[in-house]
Amino acid sequence: MPDSTPSQFSILLAEARLGSGQAWDDLILLIYQDLRRIAQACLKHEQPSPSLQATALVHEAYLRLFGEVQVEWQSQSHFLIVAARQMRRILIDRARTNNAAKRNGQKHAIPLEDALLFPSLSDPDLVALNDALHELEKIRPRASQVVELRFFAGLTLEETAQLLGISTNTAKREWNFSKAWLYDQLRAQP
Repeated sequence: MPDSTPSQFSILLAEARLGSGQAWDDLILLIYQDLRRIAQACLKHEQPSPSLQATALVHEAYLRLFGEVQVEWQSQSHFLIVAARQMRRILIDRARTNNAAKRNGQKHAIPLEDALLFPSLSDPDLVALNDALHELEKIRPRASQVVELRFFAGLTLEETAQLLGISTNTAKREWNFSKAWLYDQLRAQP
């Protein structure tokens, strides 16, 4: 990841900013596989659902990314980071809806299973993880971004470091800190 090169992305982005509709179309085609890979990584932590698959998640994220608010994209890295965050928000919204339905008598829990990240917690939920990530972002924003890219977008340490413009060792330190910090936060949840 990414399949496309930053220079291709930058050239198309510059053309799109000048008003080329074809450049926008080419830009989306260029990064579509990157978006699908992020979506597949996000869905890896979800219970299988015919109503939410990678393509649907990409399309929903696309609507949010290019909807009412126009974002001034800085680079391919910026775009992919924001895309991963939007996909996470979509899944959080879905989990909140399902949790509300569960409280109303329907049994549709959304467990989050990742033995590497939370080895001794059984079924931590996505909403609790999201809330903990918001708290982590307040005290250590880069660590929160590392978790978002590693856990939700499925990137390797090297890919995460590259997107954030940090060394692999720094990404590894942030990842290790985040795992320990999130483990403590989620373990304290009732």
